[in-house]
Amino acid sequence: MNDRPEPLLVATALRKAYGPTAALDGADLTIHAGEVVAVMGPSGSGKSTLLHCLAGIVRADSGEVLYRGRDLMVMSDGERSALRRSEFGFVFQFGQLVPELTCAENVAMPLRLGGVKRREAETKAVGWLERLEVSDIAGKRPGEVSGGQGQRVAVARALVSGPRVVFADEPTGALDSLNGERVMRLLTEAAHDTGAAVVLVTHEPRVAAYSDREIVVRDGKSRDMERVS
Repeated sequence: MNDRPEPLLVATALRKAYGPTAALDGADLTIHAGEVVAVMGPSGSGKSTLLHCLAGIVRADSGEVLYRGRDLMVMSDGERSALRRSEFGFVFQFGQLVPELTCAENVAMPLRLGGVKRREAETKAVGWLERLEVSDIAGKRPGEVSGGQGQRVAVARALVSGPRVVFADEPTGALDSLNGERVMRLLTEAAHDTGAAVVLVTHEPRVAAYSDREIVVRDGKSRDMERVS
């Protein structure tokens, strides 16, 4: 008997083309709550397009993306935006922090957009900065901190609203090895503690080593790789 819970996110036969170029050509992926899945592949293989389709940022041309049984492909733009605010968190390669806001205000932003009062949102934000070992930069702006610190702020922002899925697109791509390792350790530890699933796009084996499972995307197709312990 299989006691594993129902999948959280399921993509089936996804196809997406940009003009004559097929970015995805029948890709499949299943994500369960609490697991870290690395999506690997060479540049141009379709891995970032797959992540964007899973997150409802891009609509696939055909196929199905089910999140907790709901089909993202038939949701309205407003429904998908609401889902990204409440259920999904995002970490991008260059952080994409708002330069005019302090680090604490950046982390608090998802809560503020969800209607949480400023004081409560910023208190929770500072708590997450402390957890990510950067509480000392709470009052600084992104331009005043290092790349590694800024990326930990981005991780805090992704996790502050308690998402069920965190999408991380090359989250260490702009960092040196030491800072990259630190960001991945903190991201995966925090995700495991909160029960969030992580979909991690990377081309670096040392980053993928933090995952529970690896998916290789090549020529728009996906393949689930067995992890050898």
